[in-house]
Amino acid sequence: MGNKLVMGRVGFNYPILLTLIHYTSAWLLLAILKALSLLPPSPPTKTTPFSLLFALGTVMAFASGLANTIPVSSTTGFYQMAKIAVTPTIVVAEFILFRKIVSFYKVLALGVVSVGVAVATVTDLEFNMFGACIATAWIVPSAINKILWSNLQQKRNWTALALMWKTTPITIFFLVALMPWLDPPGALSFKWNLNSTIAVLISALRGFLLQWSGALALGATSHVVLGQFKTCVILLGGYLLFGSDPGYASICGAFVAIGGMSVYTTLNIHEARDTSNQIPKQTFDVHNEKIIANGV
Repeated sequence: MGNKLVMGRVGFNYPILLTLIHYTSAWLLLAILKALSLLPPSPPTKTTPFSLLFALGTVMAFASGLANTIPVSSTTGFYQMAKIAVTPTIVVAEFILFRKIVSFYKVLALGVVSVGVAVATVTDLEFNMFGACIATAWIVPSAINKILWSNLQQKRNWTALALMWKTTPITIFFLVALMPWLDPPGALSFKWNLNSTIAVLISALRGFLLQWSGALALGATSHVVLGQFKTCVILLGGYLLFGSDPGYASICGAFVAIGGMSVYTTLNIHEARDTSNQIPKQTFDVHNEKIIANGV
């Protein structure tokens, strides 16, 4: 929303360049934290192949750059439909990459979430070929981005800031490569003034904080429904705090989606608890088998 404000009111209609400014500013802030010894150390290099970090940096460039391009090139409703499509894409991608199978009840809960978000947010679906292509191209890198962030933090002990420090230069490189293809001409001739500079810098600071908080959330929660939860919280927060009126159907849809997320999260907790309970039992069984084999 903040990026759309910068591109609309300020007239900075260069989404990839704006994303590049965000990541460059983030990298400079991280460099300051590192110089002050405030940046958490990275895990040992041997535990994480460089190809994995390179892949994350690459998909981040496409996910973030295309995400900022979609609102400019298509309607809000089409963007929300693309965001909904990320959820099943994550499930399919995790099955292909990690052979992770989702239970029927989880699929049902995710279906409820998707329907609820669609009712809450999709108000217009005006078709635009370029916007449709950008939105479709954004779905896969966005899903893989969430999967890799979650995997590296939860299973390889990376902190959000350390991971941002390692991958941001790769993201910057690919954003520079995307600029000639997706940004309209005239970026270098944009007339900067005090107001536009402040607006872009505030947007960059906000982008850094959002990326950091999003990375922290991906490391601690389920990446499958996190994006949908954020969408519903923004909608309901605007209604409760600022008096916006999204309509009765949208409010009901948001509550339905949050209910589906609650069920999905509960199923995840029970599944994790069952897995942790099985490990001691398996260890005990193996120990008993060894005793029997030794004739004790």
